[in-house]
Amino acid sequence: MTAGGDTTARDTILARVREALRVPAPLPHMKSHAAVAAAPAGPDSLTILPVEVARPWLPDGGETAEERLAILTENLGKLRAEVQRAADLTAAAAQVAALVRERGWKRVAWHTHPAVEPVAATLGCDSYRLDSTSFDKDALEACDAGITACDAAIAQTGSILVSSASCGGRALSILPHVHIVIVTLDQIVATLGDALDAIRTKHAGRMPSMLSFITGPSRTGDIERILVLGAHGPKELFVILVG
Repeated sequence: MTAGGDTTARDTILARVREALRVPAPLPHMKSHAAVAAAPAGPDSLTILPVEVARPWLPDGGETAEERLAILTENLGKLRAEVQRAADLTAAAAQVAALVRERGWKRVAWHTHPAVEPVAATLGCDSYRLDSTSFDKDALEACDAGITACDAAIAQTGSILVSSASCGGRALSILPHVHIVIVTLDQIVATLGDALDAIRTKHAGRMPSMLSFITGPSRTGDIERILVLGAHGPKELFVILVG
């Protein structure tokens, strides 16, 4: 209050904060959903709602492997990622070698991983094998493309989950101008939660030091809302689905 008793903007804001803390607000999506019984027992209790409650308000991730594959492919296309199919790693290697020839790439970076090594063996150009503990940043940035594996592909958002364990560190998925990801069909999951569960199970609860969700090529719309690809990382993303 001011000296004359008038309410200031600060007083109004603080009054609203006090009211919000005193009067519990119902979760709007709980009102009409069948899982209303899962709501907190009291106004002051907090809980993590079950997946069934949130599912109607989240993008569909698919119930079957075929549905998940179709949704993932559609979402990747919307995000301007290039999707290719390969029957096995030998076919994937041939497709990457074809990209090298078509694009005239001189040098491609990669890291040691069972899904990447067969592809890197037949590139047809110079290669730079990344050691996650020590690498030349300038040499990596000068590479035309980088090849990595992944931990999961999320149909729900069209995202690729990579970690320090699956892609040799964060730099390989960021510095080269093109990012190529090798994804096996059994790595496709429905939701972000499924992806985190998968990597937690894979590493027996000892999570890698770095997790990154890659959702299409790097982009920004900061300048007059004009979409620009490759602003803070690779301007092209190739996802090769193997299997």
